[in-house]
Amino acid sequence: MTATGPPAPMATSARSTRPRYRVTGIRVLRSEWTKLWSLRSTWITLGLGLLFLVGFGVVAAFQYRSKIGSGQAVDAQWAGATTLSLSLFGIDFAELALGVLGVLVVAGEYSTGTIRSTLTAVPRRLPVLWSKVTVYGVVAWAAGTAGAFVAYLIAHGVTAGTPAAQSMTDSGVLRGLFGAGLYLALVGVIGAALGVSMRSMAGSVAVLIGVLLLAPSLVSLLPHAWQDHVSRYLPSNAGKAMFALHHDAATLSPAAGLCVFLGWTVLALAVAAYRLARTDS
Repeated sequence: MTATGPPAPMATSARSTRPRYRVTGIRVLRSEWTKLWSLRSTWITLGLGLLFLVGFGVVAAFQYRSKIGSGQAVDAQWAGATTLSLSLFGIDFAELALGVLGVLVVAGEYSTGTIRSTLTAVPRRLPVLWSKVTVYGVVAWAAGTAGAFVAYLIAHGVTAGTPAAQSMTDSGVLRGLFGAGLYLALVGVIGAALGVSMRSMAGSVAVLIGVLLLAPSLVSLLPHAWQDHVSRYLPSNAGKAMFALHHDAATLSPAAGLCVFLGWTVLALAVAAYRLARTDS
């Protein structure tokens, strides 16, 4: 008989290996993009923002046309109206919708607690902030710019043959339309920054409304000699100078308005970055 030894040991067993995923800026951006469009509030609030921007602009153009056509005296609010100003009549309502959505994009995660999962997946916290504001800022810019152009094109047909008639090639019109889209995008970014800083939907929305709508009314209570020096530097007034056709001593130029509004945006982001990096979630 032939002696047989012990069975030869098997070759090195296959080891189960896990793929190692690195956290990169592109992956964080993709994650935030997916989260943004998975929210029903994104579709609803963006739709409302576009409805306000286009709807109010078209209604304003038709109302102006009816007054001109009936021979009635034009109200003071319509004096000097242009196709651009009429088409952007609803921007105050659109900015609220897009600003509130910016708050919801961030503060919603704090209210549900899902921000902990996000920060666990991305331990370096600041890339989360930059990705959120970048993704939402681009979406808000695209929606705001598209809405401004649609409202203008409809208003252009309505106001044809009236003193408010304008062509898109007229001086300042294209700058105003793109400026309106940029203004709405930056409002959305400020809303997102407030959501990070305050971590409360109600508080962030209250501050956003106060800064954009109530602050100009409060400044009007100041002595007249101070009003012009303060009012032009408020976030909403500086931002609206970006798409206004006419300027006077009480308003900033488009370039100055852009610089001031960018300054307010950077300040809001700086506070949000400090709060996110230095405090617990």
